[in-house]
Amino acid sequence: MTYEEYYGDAYFILKQTERELLELVKNYPGQEELEDVQPIIYCKSRIKSPDSITAKLRKQGFPGDSQTALERMHDAVGIRIICSFMDDVYEVAEWLCGRKEFEVIEKKDYIAWPKPNGYRSLHLILRMKDGPGKGIQAEIQLRTIAIDFWAAREHQMK
Repeated sequence: MTYEEYYGDAYFILKQTERELLELVKNYPGQEELEDVQPIIYCKSRIKSPDSITAKLRKQGFPGDSQTALERMHDAVGIRIICSFMDDVYEVAEWLCGRKEFEVIEKKDYIAWPKPNGYRSLHLILRMKDGPGKGIQAEIQLRTIAIDFWAAREHQMK
């Protein structure tokens, strides 16, 4: 099943939300300067695939339809921000939490309090306030490049 078939008209709103969030991060203060070490090294983004979100819904006991996904899941849109240093992660997160484009619903700090398996990342769950994506939830993950490298290797080993 394609993204368009699963999400229907909402897919284009999800894509627009993804673009808006990436543009916002691109405009983080200091990113435009030509410095040797920028706070944000790079970003990755995605719309959660129909197979992945359906499996997650069913695992949690919900039906696998797109309406339920948009109502129950907060990570249909995902952005991962990779920073140079730990201080950068927290500074970028603080800057994001102060933005008026969205409301931060939840903050999960797995850097300060890693999961038992060693997973470390700072997650912001947010809801868009205005525009076509009003009400759409997204998840932003922030990590250092070292943590990202470890997480990628760990994922490959599984």
